[in-house]
Amino acid sequence: MGILNNIFSKVFPSAQATVENAVDTVKDKVENITASVKDTVSSGSQQVQEKVEQSTSNVDVTSILDNLAKKHPEALNWKTSIVDLLKLLGIDSSLDARKKLAQELNYTGSTDDTAAMNTWLIKEVMKKIAEKGGNITHLFS
Repeated sequence: MGILNNIFSKVFPSAQATVENAVDTVKDKVENITASVKDTVSSGSQQVQEKVEQSTSNVDVTSILDNLAKKHPEALNWKTSIVDLLKLLGIDSSLDARKKLAQELNYTGSTDDTAAMNTWLIKEVMKKIAEKGGNITHLFS
């Protein structure tokens, strides 16, 4: 699993459970497939995908992360710092991990300029969370 998917699994915990259940369900259906039910399974897979999308839409990410931050022993500025966001989520925040995340997200700048990379990463991760259905609009007001 990539770092971004790891972030998603922490931010969208119910979606992660839905995905895991969906994968098991689809595997079971595929094992029992016959030529006459291929269309049924295809329809079932589409319904599973719709269920996953519904479970992630309009998740109040800011509240989830604020609640995590209240319980964290360090004061973290997760809204503007990729290092602090990763720490908050219990994900490796080392330079190597951030470089891997940058590669995963197709960062085109120099990874030697860590300040620029980190600034880009936090913006890109928040953008991806929003695209996934996370409500982060009040972060930018």
